[in-house]
Amino acid sequence: MENPLVSILIPFKNTAVFLEECIESILNQTYVNWEVLAVDDHSVDESLQIVKRFAKRDSRIQPLHNSGMGIINALRTAYSTSKGQLITRMDSDDIMTPNKIEVLANALLSHGKGYLALGQVKYFSARGISNGYERYQDWLNLLTQSGSNYSEIYKECVIPSPCWMTYRSDLDSCGAFVPDRYPEDYDLTFRFYEQGLQCISCDELLHMWRDYDTRTSRTSVHYAQNYFLDIKLHYFLKLDHDTNRPLVVWGAGKKGKTIAKGLLERQIDFHWLCDNPNKIGKSIYGNTMLHYSFLEQLPNPQSIVTVANEEDQLLIRKYLGMYKHLSMQDYFFFC
Repeated sequence: MENPLVSILIPFKNTAVFLEECIESILNQTYVNWEVLAVDDHSVDESLQIVKRFAKRDSRIQPLHNSGMGIINALRTAYSTSKGQLITRMDSDDIMTPNKIEVLANALLSHGKGYLALGQVKYFSARGISNGYERYQDWLNLLTQSGSNYSEIYKECVIPSPCWMTYRSDLDSCGAFVPDRYPEDYDLTFRFYEQGLQCISCDELLHMWRDYDTRTSRTSVHYAQNYFLDIKLHYFLKLDHDTNRPLVVWGAGKKGKTIAKGLLERQIDFHWLCDNPNKIGKSIYGNTMLHYSFLEQLPNPQSIVTVANEEDQLLIRKYLGMYKHLSMQDYFFFC
């Protein structure tokens, strides 16, 4: 099929101030064989009325009501109504570049099934972008440029939720939007990884990602740090943990303690390492903190690194490299 139908899934809630710009950017796409499934998640502003006005103007736009509550149910509603062979998401407060759908669709058509098409992203805001968001954007784009997104999947979400596209059959093989686990975009990213969908490299800016104080990722409890750590540990234990190898946790900060609690709750044994002289030898949650050199005594260990300081991370990588430990095989950075 030369120009297959692309289904664009858009959950929205109270984004009336941004919706017109979002939908106009879709109407301006160079690729024209698309449908929009725009699902209202119980908005109390003019959002639904705006979508309905656009639907009267263009029959490719379908306004829908969320059959449940929240973004996951809204995505399920959109997906169950969609008819496209190719599936993508869009955030109702963002903007597509004019060639976004064309670039993503052509990438999939040239590679075939079993692939995930991605694009570069750029944050924008009326007040300017924080250094943290800019660094995340640049890190994400660097991974996308080489298609090596999964190489750092345990650090942060490595697939931008509103800038991917895949075949419907591949999305179905990943479980689509069935799981109730939040953050839903990070969970889906891990399921892409689990099913072995290969990331297609891309060096083109395709998506403008809007930042503002009331965006869901800033305000919803579902995007709190502990939710991210729970997902990381869940999938590490499911996909990459070798139960025949000793497990090591590096770092006794807040993240390290959260991971340690998670392992203890699952009754999984681990050794806890750090370089802090004030903690070495002390018992935390019943585990004695050990100097990192204890790693040398362990036969073929796997390490979860929860140390956030970038300079310390470089030192840890160098130390593990001395023993020929490999990233995503012998050690996994969780921050």
